[in-house]
Amino acid sequence: MNKLLATLIATLFVGIASAQTPAPVAPATPATPAVVKAQAKADKSVAAAVKSESKVGVKADAKVEKAQVKSAEKTADATADAAATKAKALAYVAKADADDKTRATAKAEKVSTKADAKADKTIVKAHAKVDAAKVQAVADKAIAKTETTAVKAQAKTDVKAAVTK
Repeated sequence: MNKLLATLIATLFVGIASAQTPAPVAPATPATPAVVKAQAKADKSVAAAVKSESKVGVKADAKVEKAQVKSAEKTADATADAAATKAKALAYVAKADADDKTRATAKAEKVSTKADAKADKTIVKAHAKVDAAKVQAVADKAIAKTETTAVKAQAKTDVKAAVTK
């Protein structure tokens, strides 16, 4: 709940920051209506791109967080399952007759080893999913940043084109 609240607050601040436009700098050429219109359109598109980029970042971080939570749950479940299997095997050894103790102990060790291997495999897969989510988040953020940069460049070009009209 705290993480959700923090995400919502962060989104609010990003929205406020992107809604604020910088003070206009006096252009070297007189501001014609076409230039003013182009500048306003450019500011609006840049603000939208920045807001979109921040949303992508928040979503990517949320996906990573969700993957980490799932990984922790799977790790705990796998560890608990292995411990339960080992306990069952040890109980089997404890109930075994004196003649069957050696065979029961060997069987219990084999079961314990298999349980540990299964748990380790599950844990490795869970960690791999977290790593994949992190890589995807970095890629998503980089793509969003590139798109924002492209929108900014296009906005500059549009304003320059409006000046020459």
